[in-house]
Amino acid sequence: MVNYDALEQQLGETLGLTRRPVAITFAPSPPPGVPRFSGKEPAGCSFWRLAAGGRVFYTVPADHFNCAIGSYTHGIALSPDRAGELEQTLAFMTGIGYIQAEEVADMPRLSPPPGVVVYAALGATPVDPDVVVFAGRPGRIMLLQEAARRAGLRTQPALLGRPTCMALPAALGKGLVASTACVGNRVYTDLGEDELYVVVPGRDLAGVAAAAATVAAANATLHAHHRERRQALATG
Repeated sequence: MVNYDALEQQLGETLGLTRRPVAITFAPSPPPGVPRFSGKEPAGCSFWRLAAGGRVFYTVPADHFNCAIGSYTHGIALSPDRAGELEQTLAFMTGIGYIQAEEVADMPRLSPPPGVVVYAALGATPVDPDVVVFAGRPGRIMLLQEAARRAGLRTQPALLGRPTCMALPAALGKGLVASTACVGNRVYTDLGEDELYVVVPGRDLAGVAAAAATVAAANATLHAHHRERRQALATG
C-alpha cells in the first residue's frame, strides 16, 4: 500500500496545509482491525471532523441516519421508521427558502451504496481511500487545484455548494471538485468562514503530490515577480 503518512507530510509541507486531509473509503464490509464507530453524530460530515482529529473507524449505514440529506447523497436508504425524514427535511429547507425542490434530482449520489464507510486522517488510513477531503484557505486550495491540473486530473470548473457531502460522489465520478461547503457542514466540522474544500479521488493522489512541489515553487517565483511588477508599475 502507498505510504500515506509520507504523502500527507509531503502535501502538508509543500502546500502549507493547516488541516489534516481526511481519507474516506466506501467498502462492502469492515476492513480487518478497524474499529466500528460507537456513538452518534448529527451528520455524516461530522465524521470528517473526528477523522481529522486522529480517530480511525468505520461507520455502518445506520450511523448516517441522523442526516437525511447526507444519507441520500451516500445512496443510503433510511430505515422504515425514519423513511419520511428526507421529505420532512426537504420541506423544512424549501419552506425557509434554503433550497428548491428541483435541485435534489441534480445532486450526485453514491452507487452502489456502501456497506461501511472508513474514515481516517490521510496519514493514518488503513486502506486505500476512494476520496480525500482537503480543507483550507483559498490560497492553499488554489495550489492544490493547480497541482491536480498539472498531474492531468479532470477538474470541475464550477464550485459545488450545498450539500457539501455531494462532493464525495461528484469526485468519484468527475475528478477533482471544489466546494464552498454548506452551513450545516460548517457547524458540524468547525470549518472557518475563510475556508473551502477540495475533494481528490484517491487513485489520483500520488500524481497530485508529485506535481505539488513544482506548482508551489512556480507560485513562489511568480509571487515575487508580481510584487516587483506592482512596486514598479502601480501609480494609483
